[in-house]
Amino acid sequence: MCSITGFFDNDNAIGYTLDALEITKNRGLDGIGIRTRNDICLGKNVESLNIESDVQEMNVLGHRLHSMVNFVLQPIAYKGTIVANCEIYNWKELGIKYGIEAQNDTDLLIQLIEKQLADKVTDTVSINDTLRTIDEVLLEVIGVYAFAYWLDDTVYIARDIVGIKPLWYSSSTGFAFASEKKALAKNGYTDIKELNPREILAYRIGDGSIEKFNREFFSITPEHEGSISEVEAKMHELLEDAVSIRMPEEKFGILFSGGLDSTIIAHMCKLMGKRPGIDFTCYTAGLSEVQLPPDVEYAKRMAEELGLDLKIKSIGLEEVETYLKDVVPLVEDSNVPKVGVALTMYAACVAAKEDGIRVMFSGSGADEIFAGYDRHKRSTDISRDCYADVLKIYEKNTYRDDVVSMNNNIELRVPYLDKRFVDFCLKIPPEYKISEEQNKLILRMLGEKIGIPEEVSQRRKQAAQYGSRFDKAIGKLAKKAGCKTKTEYLKQFYDQPNLKLGVLFSSGKDSNYAMHVMQQQNYSIECLITIKSQNLDSYMFHTPNIDLARLQAEAMELPLIEELTKGEKEKELDDMKNAIIRAKDEFGIEGVITGALYSNYQRERIERVCDELGLKAFSPLWHIDQEKEMYQLLDLGFEFIFSSVAAYGLNKDWVGRIISEKDIEKLVKLNEKIGLNVAGEGGEFESFVTDGPMYHKKIEIREMEVIERDEYTAKVVITNAVLVDKE
Repeated sequence: MCSITGFFDNDNAIGYTLDALEITKNRGLDGIGIRTRNDICLGKNVESLNIESDVQEMNVLGHRLHSMVNFVLQPIAYKGTIVANCEIYNWKELGIKYGIEAQNDTDLLIQLIEKQLADKVTDTVSINDTLRTIDEVLLEVIGVYAFAYWLDDTVYIARDIVGIKPLWYSSSTGFAFASEKKALAKNGYTDIKELNPREILAYRIGDGSIEKFNREFFSITPEHEGSISEVEAKMHELLEDAVSIRMPEEKFGILFSGGLDSTIIAHMCKLMGKRPGIDFTCYTAGLSEVQLPPDVEYAKRMAEELGLDLKIKSIGLEEVETYLKDVVPLVEDSNVPKVGVALTMYAACVAAKEDGIRVMFSGSGADEIFAGYDRHKRSTDISRDCYADVLKIYEKNTYRDDVVSMNNNIELRVPYLDKRFVDFCLKIPPEYKISEEQNKLILRMLGEKIGIPEEVSQRRKQAAQYGSRFDKAIGKLAKKAGCKTKTEYLKQFYDQPNLKLGVLFSSGKDSNYAMHVMQQQNYSIECLITIKSQNLDSYMFHTPNIDLARLQAEAMELPLIEELTKGEKEKELDDMKNAIIRAKDEFGIEGVITGALYSNYQRERIERVCDELGLKAFSPLWHIDQEKEMYQLLDLGFEFIFSSVAAYGLNKDWVGRIISEKDIEKLVKLNEKIGLNVAGEGGEFESFVTDGPMYHKKIEIREMEVIERDEYTAKVVITNAVLVDKE
């Protein structure tokens, strides 16, 4: 892995480029280079470039080298110039296919792009021609990458379709990009976005225009035919190839928890180890001041049974806090689960770095592909949920993993996210992935087939932060520091909000609760976004008492954006998009929160709109246990009424009064008896929140009208409500 950066239409482009390369220096210690419009300077370090940072230069590319495939300093120039952070595993095969003599994978990439352009275009090369050509070239590439290609007066940036290699950009001052967000933020850039892997972006130097090309993502259809054993055999073949092509020609490491995913990778490497030159060590990490952490225990047992070389990194509370001072700013996030996983990986990478390891394998991605999370057991459409998980994995996991490993000058390789493997596995029938008793069925089957002990092949998943006991360590440190929450404790290491978010706000319990969850994870809530539908039977939007969202916004002291829609199916999405654009323009939001629980219809459409606008979408309640959600609402201090009911077992007596724990118990019994959705996700009821932990004042309903349509259908119209002080 390497560091790439570039600054365009900026008077201090050289200074910013050198600063960005210094900020990301751990990504590449083997060499450095920059490209101005008229020159390329290469060297071992910044000092050897002999460039004055105050030289007037408007447009510059920069690169730091972490060399794994032939030592070739970048930028590399032909007709255009490229800087790349890539591992292309089939570059030699592509060279033979197209008659290209290349020094390494980056050299192959630029030559192939320019060859394809030359074959298609006889005179002027348009931006659209180049975007399409880059996409066509990338379809043939097997591997991971992030790169910038500067041709004439246009800069093109792209990354691999899953988003394993990171790339951030900003157009707040000219145009700039970098491998890490902090390299732009520390140079004063704002409105920094993570490049969507499904887009190739083109920036026109001089006029500041940006064009985007949408790339085709994976598909879940057609499903594979054949028995589970037949599908598993093909899957096995693809995974073996994904592991094999990623093996470096030097000793490497494996992030090892003793769980199913990492054990399969390790055992496959062991079986391939009969070939000469394959040498690796497994690394695991855990808290030393507790009973042996589960992941350490399983890692030791599996290493003994399978004959694996294992190194354990055990650290105490004081050392955990020392590590957190590095890890939290590194991942630029104080989200507790994210930090817990990052800390586990960081400790293992520290141990690997001490051994001189430069490449580590990870089992990341298996849970997303094979329905490995507990929430998948409550899914109504496994294939679509796995697809959505892979679609969003770049937002949740890959950047964290990349910066943690690269800070230790270690390149992370992820066989489960090989694009051919992902493409195949997303089409596996859902019944081959999950049953009522177990998840990841076909992967467990593969594990048993290659000789993984049953105690691991059938082991329940435990997240890394729990298996290492580092989550417990963060809790102890928070308590010791006198902090009420883990998030409050972690904020001292990174005091900025993770992202600025807007809330798609319906006035009901789910959007309120989702907002609270994200707020507790140190996301900044900038505004509420309410869509007022004139269609009472809207497919997308909550309608009862929606006018009172303004009162709730006032109670929370937040600005509110309201958008009126006629509620016509699909067309109402344009109205929602307009409201989100307003929130982005007025309040600088970087993402949107939804209260979606189970509705793929809602979630997918919201995510599609966010994708188009370069925003991230968060659905923190997705597939949460419904009964658990209802009780948690009360435990957290939310007060809410049912504003409407429409289900057998409910009647007008349920509307207009504060819901209690006894009411939830009744809903649970109704669910057991007739299958009523406890959280109302099936339309059984709508809700209106009158108070919550983020409300500065509470809402007092003084007048309302109950309208009964029939025995099981009723609604309440609130005609008078005011804000009152909280006790």
